[in-house]
Amino acid sequence: MRAFHITWLTFFICFFGWFGIAPLMAVIREELHLTKSQIGNIVIASVAITIFARLLVGWLCDKFGPRITYTMMLLFGAIPVMCIGFSNSYESFLLFRLAIGVIGASFVITQYHTSVMFAPNIVGTANATTAGWGNLGGGVTQMVMPLIFAGFVAAGYTSSEAWRISMVIPGVALLVMAFVYYFGTQDTPEGNISDLRKTDPAYKAKAGDAAGSFLRACRDHRVWVLFLVYGACFGIEITIDNIAALYFIDNFNLGIKEAGIIAGLFGFMNLFARALGGMFSDKISKKSGFKGRVIILGVFLLLEGLGIMLFSTMTYLPLAIASMLGFALFVKMSNGATYAVVPFINKKALGAVSGIVGAGGNVGAVLAGFLFKAENISYRESLFIIGIAVAVVAFISLLAMIPSFNSSSSETAEPVLQPVLAGESSVKRSN
Repeated sequence: MRAFHITWLTFFICFFGWFGIAPLMAVIREELHLTKSQIGNIVIASVAITIFARLLVGWLCDKFGPRITYTMMLLFGAIPVMCIGFSNSYESFLLFRLAIGVIGASFVITQYHTSVMFAPNIVGTANATTAGWGNLGGGVTQMVMPLIFAGFVAAGYTSSEAWRISMVIPGVALLVMAFVYYFGTQDTPEGNISDLRKTDPAYKAKAGDAAGSFLRACRDHRVWVLFLVYGACFGIEITIDNIAALYFIDNFNLGIKEAGIIAGLFGFMNLFARALGGMFSDKISKKSGFKGRVIILGVFLLLEGLGIMLFSTMTYLPLAIASMLGFALFVKMSNGATYAVVPFINKKALGAVSGIVGAGGNVGAVLAGFLFKAENISYRESLFIIGIAVAVVAFISLLAMIPSFNSSSSETAEPVLQPVLAGESSVKRSN
């Protein structure tokens, strides 16, 4: 449980650092004279590098353990977060924003660590909760960073100085969590991987051949269906985290603090909504099995898409906030429901499936970013198009019910979730 709480809190701080600059973009846009296209490129950069980083850190977790991998990411990730304040042009800002995007791979380490620390009968709840509470950082930063910025302005700093100094705060938080994670956690319930390999050089935190697992996952069409699905839910979530404050400032003439508070409500839904999606999926699976999981996921996605289209048409602020919270609920429930399906796709390639599906979220954010950078399409129009795309993916998601020709029928059996961990000790971790 110590690892559980430190892991979600670390993921929370990672989101705080990853999106700390987003609610301040209105100020930065004026200072650096950024165009709509350049802001779109910045949004794309913040999530594009994460695709590759997520594939890398999974291998690093296997080799060095989640404790060392997370500590190194926190230490190196803090550098661009604090140094982005040295940006004085679009090009330098873009490069720093690209480097900060590596922090987004923290999701993989978080899920990896909770997967090896908890038994199969509770690992889904642990994963959904750490992911949801960590994603909450994306909402808190929308509220807190404008207040930090305003505090520095009140202390006598100019706006140009204030946003730069403000970014030191999440950078320092990342450094603090690096030390907390290193000294407060261990890789597995048995101990750290480096110590365990002294007695057993072949020890692995997770069973299976990584290369073979990845190939098995790639040959399964259901993995790519979920790749699209996660792009349509988590990809949209991190896109909204990037543009929400700007959207409310430009469309409703709000100040940076007011827009930040409203945008923060979107992220606050993670407090319960992601876990709720997993709970609904578990509940329906008791009656309808694996197909029930897929159907409820499709329903959540369809409601998400319709909600985004509705939100894009709102011109009255209270209705805009209400519709935003409505589609936010289904965005995050779709996230949880997606990873409630993942463990039953291919039990022999669980890590690979999780990694590919997770990368799909960032691919979705990149594709959405191209819409927001287009000079001839407004943010409202971009959101409406995204809503249509999400609704289409909702129907595509039903293809996940069709068994793969490359997997056995037992791989989607319910309700038994095969142990993720190697060794007999994993069976003993019942609660």
